[in-house]
Amino acid sequence: MNDREKKLAKVIGGVLGCGLLFLGGRTLFLKPLVEVDRQISAVRLKIDAVNKERRDYFTSEEAVKAVTARTFSDDIDEASARFGEMLTRTLINSGLREADFSRLPTGSRKLRGALETGWAIRGEGPLPQVISLIFLLNHAAPVHRLDGLTLGVGDSPGRVRVSFRYLTLVPTPSPEIERKELETKFTSESPERRAFDPLVARDILRPYIRRPPPAPPAGQPPALTPPPPPGKAGPETFRVVSLSEWAGKPEIHIRDLTAQKTVRYRLGDSIAGGVIVLVDYRPMPTPGREWLLSSSRVIVRIDSEFWAIERGATFAERHKLKPEELPPELAKS
Repeated sequence: MNDREKKLAKVIGGVLGCGLLFLGGRTLFLKPLVEVDRQISAVRLKIDAVNKERRDYFTSEEAVKAVTARTFSDDIDEASARFGEMLTRTLINSGLREADFSRLPTGSRKLRGALETGWAIRGEGPLPQVISLIFLLNHAAPVHRLDGLTLGVGDSPGRVRVSFRYLTLVPTPSPEIERKELETKFTSESPERRAFDPLVARDILRPYIRRPPPAPPAGQPPALTPPPPPGKAGPETFRVVSLSEWAGKPEIHIRDLTAQKTVRYRLGDSIAGGVIVLVDYRPMPTPGREWLLSSSRVIVRIDSEFWAIERGATFAERHKLKPEELPPELAKS
């Protein structure tokens, strides 16, 4: 190797050495800086997450306060009582008779962040007023949920049976707010209510009415309908329409299908050859439709036997209770 080649090798070696020294120094000095940048980015992400969580908290707090302002009380019993009062007032404002409807408390159910309470309502009334009731309850200002709505034909044309559960919430824990009187902006005469008038005009729930017999030919006298045989009204005449309570005492509202009137009975009263002994609110299978639970029935003693008539059934549809089906109050007697 001559001098020229030696010099060239030294130059190349020096360049390579400087490059390696630069790379080593760069790694040695920049690695801590890169680690610091990574930690700064992680802290920034945490700060952004905390700020987002803080914004979501205040947004949720305002939403909870807005919902709480539409509740009745922090106490479950007071909320249930005021909710029932509003329900009764709405029922009367709809043009319905309070005596035609039963209202039973549903009890309380614990949800996440709230307690649910409400009333189970059953009754019968004219179709326009029933539609007004459902409309007003569904558009009420307080927090509410209308659940399990069912409609069916009533005892006479133009009348319908209705049953549903009307529920509200009590937040737990409840934020401190100043509650105001909850007023709904809708009435039975509101334009929004009038949108449901076609349901009334069509009378879609009217029961089937048999076509009248053809008129007799001219000059022939009409056939006379024989009068009903004399005697007392049969059990098919009486239908149980309501099993409610007033001042802690049960009331039984019976519809006389012959006289077309509703009569109120109490425990110990006699009807259809029996004596009313108890109103039973135990959930039990409906006779003939065991997959469907019946929530209430009236129990009548005939001689030494106990018979049950489900709400909505006539006394002709009564069924005998077995000893194991008797409520505790009667099983002891």
